[in-house]
Amino acid sequence: MTAKSSTKVSNEVRYESLDDIPVPPRLNRISDGWSDEEIERRAAEDPDAGLVPPGFWDDAEIVEPEGTEQITLRLPRRVLSHFRATGKGYQSRISAVLASYVDARRKTG
Repeated sequence: MTAKSSTKVSNEVRYESLDDIPVPPRLNRISDGWSDEEIERRAAEDPDAGLVPPGFWDDAEIVEPEGTEQITLRLPRRVLSHFRATGKGYQSRISAVLASYVDARRKTG
């Protein structure tokens, strides 16, 4: 890679090809060369590395995410303006509010 393969515009760096992008350093280089015994010893000494008790996953069930359906929905301008002002993902937040309402109604009967 040569210095001419990239151009700097303000805070952006642009490369002519993916091959010109430098490879980042390895994040786990501290553990390079540790034996299995060393890793097990360190895990056993770590108070945050608790063991999963036997049978923990026995009753676990896979829950598939609920599908969505695209619709056209008319909302008051003030409601739409409020959610749009919250930024990217505002439609998902509208959906979450509506789902929360449905769940609350189901609980109260």
